[in-house]
Amino acid sequence: MAKVLKFAVLSFCAAFIASKITFGAENSTGAQKFFKDEDLTLTGVYYYPEHWEESQWDRDLRNIKSLGFEFVHMAEFAWYFLEPEEGKYDFKWLDKAVALAKKNDLKIVLCTSTATPPAWLVRKYPEVLRKEFNARYDHGARQHCSNSSQKYKEISLKMINALVERYGNDTAVIGWQIDNEPFARPNEISEEARKRFQDFLEKKYGYISKLNDAWGARFWGQMYNDFSQIGFYSHNPHQYLDMMRFAGTETAEFLDIQAEAIKSKSKNQWVTTNFVPTISAPAIGRCKNLDFTSYTRYMIPGYEGLGEKGFRLGSAFSISYANDFFRPLSNGVYGVMELQPGQVNWGYINPIPMPGAVRLWLWSVWSGGSKFICTYRYREPIYGSEQYHYGVVGPDGITTTRGGSEFSKFISENAQLRKRYNPSAQKVPQSYASRRAALLYSAENEWELSKSKQSNRWNTEQHWRGYYEILKSFGAPVDIVSGEADLSKYRFVIAPAYIMMDETLVKKLRAYAENGGNLIFSIRSGYMDNNGRLYEKPFGGLLYDLTGAKRLEEFDMLPGQKYNRINAFGKTFEWGVWAEIFTPSENTEVWGRYADDFYAGKAAVLHRKLGKGSVTYVGAQSKHFALEREVLKKVYSIAGVNVLDLPQGVVLEYRDGFGILLNYSDKTFDASSIIGNGNIIIGSNKLSTADVTIWDSFDN
Repeated sequence: MAKVLKFAVLSFCAAFIASKITFGAENSTGAQKFFKDEDLTLTGVYYYPEHWEESQWDRDLRNIKSLGFEFVHMAEFAWYFLEPEEGKYDFKWLDKAVALAKKNDLKIVLCTSTATPPAWLVRKYPEVLRKEFNARYDHGARQHCSNSSQKYKEISLKMINALVERYGNDTAVIGWQIDNEPFARPNEISEEARKRFQDFLEKKYGYISKLNDAWGARFWGQMYNDFSQIGFYSHNPHQYLDMMRFAGTETAEFLDIQAEAIKSKSKNQWVTTNFVPTISAPAIGRCKNLDFTSYTRYMIPGYEGLGEKGFRLGSAFSISYANDFFRPLSNGVYGVMELQPGQVNWGYINPIPMPGAVRLWLWSVWSGGSKFICTYRYREPIYGSEQYHYGVVGPDGITTTRGGSEFSKFISENAQLRKRYNPSAQKVPQSYASRRAALLYSAENEWELSKSKQSNRWNTEQHWRGYYEILKSFGAPVDIVSGEADLSKYRFVIAPAYIMMDETLVKKLRAYAENGGNLIFSIRSGYMDNNGRLYEKPFGGLLYDLTGAKRLEEFDMLPGQKYNRINAFGKTFEWGVWAEIFTPSENTEVWGRYADDFYAGKAAVLHRKLGKGSVTYVGAQSKHFALEREVLKKVYSIAGVNVLDLPQGVVLEYRDGFGILLNYSDKTFDASSIIGNGNIIIGSNKLSTADVTIWDSFDN
């Protein structure tokens, strides 16, 4: 939904979310069974029958079907209407809405409504409300109950059980969304949350002495005698890591008990939730009972994008990065639960999307392999806090908006591709597959870096984005994976600013390179253990034997807009954010050297062969990531893999036997050399801004 918290959706660190969890191992086994490959993707829309006159429901659902939508999403914020008084349920209105959806040949996704508890609940049980240091929560908001409240869980499950008993075996109901945009709350300070945090820590550490050691509690005399003394407010960065871990665990538990209740009473219905990148951060990857993950994406808050009109399109890689993050989490199965159909009402400003932008976003989601795409919402609301938030139709309930028309066009084009789907077709070209790379990620590293920036020029989001965009410009498929993932299927693994590591991971990465992988580290890697404590070694010493460094002598950062230089590959590059000065070991190649200051001539980029593979360390963040681009290009070249040089804002993907190009740039792109002899189905060789081209034969 369009809400204040949506700002975080638009940040690129969107996907910086899963912690040390094995991505998608047990969460999604068999999730593919809920979808037919030949459907490619299903398209749906949010509909709130309780917001409108009952006499309009049939007309609305009939129109939803006529626009091409295949399912409707209902009952998201409907707890009061489902249970107007404690223990007294009213399903008559939802029964009628479900029946009308069936009448119009629409499938249904239902929601558990726990994001908006009714007033009777919070008045009778005020202890369920969230409590934070600088915030007071009450009825009239969203997400205003505590995930740590056992009473809230108890009452929620009663309502959910009644709901699932009613619809769990309805063949028209294809799936369930739990809650809405669930997020972890590390600032929760209720007494119940505090006690659960203490129990969480005691279970983790066992002895208070171990916690004191892990938290470095000797500093400032922060020592504890007992777990019962621990609270939430602290400047201790190691405690902050555990608070985030706890918050994620609490949120995941709340989701898991709901999923378990649904699965115990339902038949052939999938269960997911719509995570918000960044806000949901600690919880993603911790849930055990979801069939797969889905996410929410809003594209234009009035900034981002390329060129003068880019603010009407949004970031070229916002959707692709989210696809590449969520897809590995669920073994290739994911969906998008909310994709805006037009203007929103919560941005810094709320511009009209460029004509074609909504369709471009839809194909961007599709290109990553999505199983469904749902838009928020069908009708623009005429009251409440989301007035001016566009829908598929306007406030009159009849007039189709531009975005609604673009959804309809996308649906017809997807139907066109369904007719051409060939299960035996080559899924992706070999040249494309050979470029496959993994970005190694741990949410805990992002949390740690957010607490220890060291420079106001440091931005973890931008650092990750730089490496990701280089890979995408190469025409490389990318997966965002954890340190516990199987890396053997990737020719290239990049670990940007991987600040917290342990010996186990280092051994795994060594084995990866020795067996033929190409491993690339960036600045600030290997400084700390998994509790955020600096190793009792020289900076980065954990990685010396792996990277071919004899010593990381010092690290530097420059003030304001000042830049120094690095010489590499016969070119000069500027840097200002962060730089590490190395003394290399013997047999380590130096690919770049500093050109300024008292360390001029010292090593900036290291490369070494290791077994059948290689290890490269990029010791600086350069301006516009120009140095990093040349380093990655050389690593690919040494590995014998050819790369493309796509213009900024042009995205190339393949799925299910189709190639797709998306143009977020402000210039026309000639795709002839990429498409080659491919058979163009949608679009043309010339892509103007916001254009999409799709073909079904691979020569590139």
